[in-house]
Amino acid sequence: MSDESGRGLTGLWSRLGPRRPSDDTPAPADPSRGVIREAPSYPTKALFSDLVAAIADGRCMAGGSTVRVDVKGILYDAVVGWWNFLSRRLKWAAGSFIFCETAAFREIGGFTDKLYAAEEINLFRRLKRLARRRGKSIVILDRHPMLTSHRKAHLYSVREMLLFWIRTALTAGRTLRSSRESFPWYEGRR
Repeated sequence: MSDESGRGLTGLWSRLGPRRPSDDTPAPADPSRGVIREAPSYPTKALFSDLVAAIADGRCMAGGSTVRVDVKGILYDAVVGWWNFLSRRLKWAAGSFIFCETAAFREIGGFTDKLYAAEEINLFRRLKRLARRRGKSIVILDRHPMLTSHRKAHLYSVREMLLFWIRTALTAGRTLRSSRESFPWYEGRR
C-alpha cells in the first residue's frame, strides 16, 4: 500500500515482547515502518482504506482505530463504548492498532520501557505534544472499528479487573510499572 505521494505503508507487524508469549502472532517485521497490530486483532480492508486516506491527507502524524469485540452484553458494551469515547476525545490509540510517522516515533523515543501496560497511552501523550508543535494531527479512525480480542473478559472476573483498575487509580498508575501487578497482561492465565 502507498499513498499518492509515494510514502508507502510498507510493513505490518506485531509488537512481540515478554508480555505476549502466548499470542499466536507472526514474527515481527521491521518495526521502523508500518502499522502496529497486536494479535489477535482483525483489521479490515475498509479500515486500511481509511488509514491510507488519513496518511494521504498529509496532516496526520499518527493515529489508531476504535475497537469492537465479538461478545454482547451491557458490561462489554459499556467498557468498549467508554474506551472508544476516551480514545476519540483524548486521541489515544488502542494498542491493538497504531500507525505513526517513523521520524516522529523515533524522535519521541518510541514506546517507553517503564510501563508494562497502557504504554500506548503514554506514547500518544508524547505524540500529541509533538503533533501540536508541528501543526499536525492525531487521528482516531472510527468508521470501521477493529475487531480485537476479548480474552481478558473471559479470563478474569469483573471483580478482578475492577480491583486492578481501582488499584491503578489509587496508586497513580504504579501497577502499570510492574509486571507482577499488571497481572492481566503477564500472568499467563489461559
